[in-house]
Amino acid sequence: MEPAWIAVDWGTSNLRAWAMGADGAVLAEAASDDGMGKLSRDGFEPALLRLIGPWLARAPMVVACGMVGSRQGWCEAPYRTVPCTPLDPVALVMAPVTDARLKVSIAPGLKQTSPADVMRGEETQIAGALRLLPGYDGVLCLPGTHSKWVHISAGEVVSFQTFMTGEMFALMSEASVLRHGMQGAGWDDAAFDAAVSDALSRPEKLGARLFSLRAEGLIAGLTPQAARARLSGLLIGTELAAAKPYWLGQRVTLIGAEKLSAAYARALGLQGVEPQRLNTTDCTLAGLASLFSQTEGAR
Repeated sequence: MEPAWIAVDWGTSNLRAWAMGADGAVLAEAASDDGMGKLSRDGFEPALLRLIGPWLARAPMVVACGMVGSRQGWCEAPYRTVPCTPLDPVALVMAPVTDARLKVSIAPGLKQTSPADVMRGEETQIAGALRLLPGYDGVLCLPGTHSKWVHISAGEVVSFQTFMTGEMFALMSEASVLRHGMQGAGWDDAAFDAAVSDALSRPEKLGARLFSLRAEGLIAGLTPQAARARLSGLLIGTELAAAKPYWLGQRVTLIGAEKLSAAYARALGLQGVEPQRLNTTDCTLAGLASLFSQTEGAR
């Protein structure tokens, strides 16, 4: 196998790589738990070599995105300021390497000065979505640990806003007093729907509604399945209430994992919005492919 180039998505917890053919086909893929958060600066090159060493016969270009370009990463790829295109090959940063088989380019993230916000990794998914949906104008929502709402116009990121919804769900369901009533992995659609509607109509009541989950578990027999679904619905509903200027009356596309995107699609559907959905990996690879093709075309 001799890949034309290698795509890398390097996050805080995991490292994923794909050997890519000249025609854009995925020839092989590999992953490890060597995320940015576990590595010192001199550990990035060995971690990458452990994963993609067998693919390096022809020293193909490696195009990487994600937290590998953060201040704590392999080398910092400074943020670009919106409004701007999601990716720019001129802004790629070359990582320092000792192995002659490696040539690693890192994509920078995006920043917004007012209100202050940043993204790193999502810009590549956004670029991929625009490649998969030519001429797209509207809003992209990227659900996740830190959900992003992004306004797209004329191929540029105009503005964006981040919500810590996923992290809040994890903390509350696993580390707060609410964890006692949320054991297991069940779900209750009706409880989710009611919580979304409640949060959208009265987002200022979020704190009280959260504690009621604990109280109802103790005195009213609230099931763990209903509690988990209600927690999710309350948090997503509150996010939708705050992000309403982004999605109300707009074309909306979701980019995310299947289960989480389905929850957001369901919540938006309750408000009469039927979003399109794209796969995260498809968008990441399309975005990295656009960078590689532009870089090669400039040679």
